[in-house]
Amino acid sequence: MKFKRYATARWEGSGKDGSGKLTSQSTVLQDTQYSFNTRFADGVGTNPEELVAAAHAGCFAMQLSFNLSGINTPPDYLDVRCDLTFEDGSITNSHLTLKASVPGVSQEQFDEQVANAEKNCPISKLLNTKISVDASLV
Repeated sequence: MKFKRYATARWEGSGKDGSGKLTSQSTVLQDTQYSFNTRFADGVGTNPEELVAAAHAGCFAMQLSFNLSGINTPPDYLDVRCDLTFEDGSITNSHLTLKASVPGVSQEQFDEQVANAEKNCPISKLLNTKISVDASLV
């Protein structure tokens, strides 16, 4: 399968005092505001790291769901949080925290499928950083 997705960014002004707007192909983001303060302080809006974290959490959850369904143990739910570490101008770590309800799966099967999703979700493959997962069945 091959497809393309796009998003656009428009930035106006200086790095510290300017601001930008992001729009995604689906328009879920539509002129969504971002700025120095939303990236490095507590401003209202989004930022690139938050969007990467959302993409990684969503991609991992979907990959794991496919993996678990492939062994006939589809999940009831997968709650995933992604915490990115930004340090010295780079994303240095992406840590995923997973809480999952998966009827009928053994701990061994679950751990195997989590490790596979960690390595094989497309966003994990894209990121050039340390990736870690804390996973728990509930």
